[in-house]
Amino acid sequence: HPQRNMSFLAEVQSRGDDDERTVVAEIMRRCFVPAFVTTVPWEGFHFAGHEIRINEATDCYGAVVWPSALVLCYFLETNVKQYNMADKNVIEIGAGTGLVSIVASLLGAHVTATDLPEVLGNLQYNISRNTKMRAKHLPQVKELSWGVALDKNFPRASTNFDYILAADVVYAHPFLEELLITFEHLCKETTVILWVMKFRLEKENKFVDRFEQLFDLEEISSFPSLNIKLYKAMKKNLKSACYPQRRTWKAKAISGRLLL
Repeated sequence: HPQRNMSFLAEVQSRGDDDERTVVAEIMRRCFVPAFVTTVPWEGFHFAGHEIRINEATDCYGAVVWPSALVLCYFLETNVKQYNMADKNVIEIGAGTGLVSIVASLLGAHVTATDLPEVLGNLQYNISRNTKMRAKHLPQVKELSWGVALDKNFPRASTNFDYILAADVVYAHPFLEELLITFEHLCKETTVILWVMKFRLEKENKFVDRFEQLFDLEEISSFPSLNIKLYKAMKKNLKSACYPQRRTWKAKAISGRLLL
């Protein structure tokens, strides 16, 4: 239902601390829903100076906008100095409805939005509708089944992404090892992963433990009331693997912005 995110985020207003409530209020102000019932479910958002309209479907996890995507969009919009998307090569894995890819594109990135074949039609529609005549670089939509034909479809020699974006790609599915392989394959030494995750089950904690074997992981921000965390990660090198990880960053929400 289009009002799902509004209701879910509104819960934080009564449970979160002051900083968390401030950020969530800012995110909620960027969301709007149809004023009347429509045949195709959709949600509207204001990010990167544009109105974005996202068509959804209720029969697939990848065809709805989840709160983690809103957190990542807000972070990209409000941290353009630290994480400048302009003219950067960006890939989103598990792009779903395409909202995060659209925002990255409107912020100036060369975006490749990827997901499973069954959601590519809606993904392509949303991206085309919201970036045509708006974005500096038109995004590409590409099939990516985690762990499958990576060398063929994303050869290491020609794959060079500055950023990998991921929102809510870890949940109760049997492909977590394939997801980890995909992260590793797409990463160069300088690639930055920006990953938002909602913790639901013990599987999420176990995945984070496995992830930290291959990547230096830093928690940038957290939303305890939503059980959501925002991470930055980079591939470990031999030197970093031999020393303790740096202390995780902490973020404070001030005046609706995440200041690192």
